[in-house]
Amino acid sequence: MSGPARPIVALVRDLLFQTRIAETARRLGYPCRTVRSVDELRAGLAEAPGLVMLDLTATAVDLDAALGAVEAAGRPAPVLGWTTHVLWKQTKPLHGRCDRVVTREELTEKLPDLLRDCLEPPAHPPSPPPPPTGGEGGAGARGPRVPQPESGAQG
Repeated sequence: MSGPARPIVALVRDLLFQTRIAETARRLGYPCRTVRSVDELRAGLAEAPGLVMLDLTATAVDLDAALGAVEAAGRPAPVLGWTTHVLWKQTKPLHGRCDRVVTREELTEKLPDLLRDCLEPPAHPPSPPPPPTGGEGGAGARGPRVPQPESGAQG
């Protein structure tokens, strides 16, 4: 990480997950603000977060309004949502408004990796593949050409 870490803003009503997310973020060196309402989320969005996390199973929160607040703020950060296997279909209409949606189980198992993936750009951007090189007999760097059957030829 270079420069000051942008905070994580996590809209999560479950106290266990609030603690888990905040502690994991702290261990990785990220400030984290857990919020429990759309108004608190709006305040967190004003802090230019590096990641917005949303519990898509939080029935006590107007999730449409929460995602609307993120969109009204210009989507300042990637949105990571989570749901359960049981509620996957029910929360599906919200998935398209998130950058990534995982199950609660995956969030539990892979939280440090998920945070790193969302918050840390790759150390080196992927290199483009090398251009094909020509050689004698039409063999390139990838080996000899293999003749392909002509389309429409049936035997």
